[in-house]
Amino acid sequence: MTTNNEQTIINEVIAGNTNAFASLVDNYKDLVFTLALRMLKNREEAEEVSQDAFIKIFKSLNKFKGDSKFSTWVYRVTYNTCLDRIKKNKRSQAHVPIDEFTEHHIKTIENALDIMEHEEKKLAIQKCLQLLPSEDSFLMTLYYFEEQSLDEISKVTGLTANNVKVKLFRSRKKLAVIFSQQLEPEIIESYGKAFR
Repeated sequence: MTTNNEQTIINEVIAGNTNAFASLVDNYKDLVFTLALRMLKNREEAEEVSQDAFIKIFKSLNKFKGDSKFSTWVYRVTYNTCLDRIKKNKRSQAHVPIDEFTEHHIKTIENALDIMEHEEKKLAIQKCLQLLPSEDSFLMTLYYFEEQSLDEISKVTGLTANNVKVKLFRSRKKLAVIFSQQLEPEIIESYGKAFR
């Protein structure tokens, strides 16, 4: 499941070649930082948590059994490190009301996003993801940007695949609310089209 190259590097690090760890950090640092930023909503804290996550990965590398992809294991360590930080901060986050939102609204917003240029759309989505509660933002990043399967996300979060599916659906509804609040004025202005 883990690439041969990664397994070789892992073995080298465990054998005492600490320099080899740098290439693992290089492979994953951007993603670990992005996931931490999605969870913590704060650049400085995301940087600290990324460092903490890599220290944990380094210290517990010999515990990696290879029964999942190495990337899945890295995401799991990152996720847990973020949860620890959130508990420490005990920050309450705003809840987005989703009850009045329907699948139809989600479709209209997706259609409006289709009109936008690829890069513009990516930036718009990233901006709106930042406004989602931590866990929603993290799950959406893994599923839509990293194209992780429900099973892989299940291994990362410790939730059942079915639970992940339900959470992703709710996250999409929350994201749709945020899209309509954030993007509607921009899209009306740029394209002369409202969500109807």
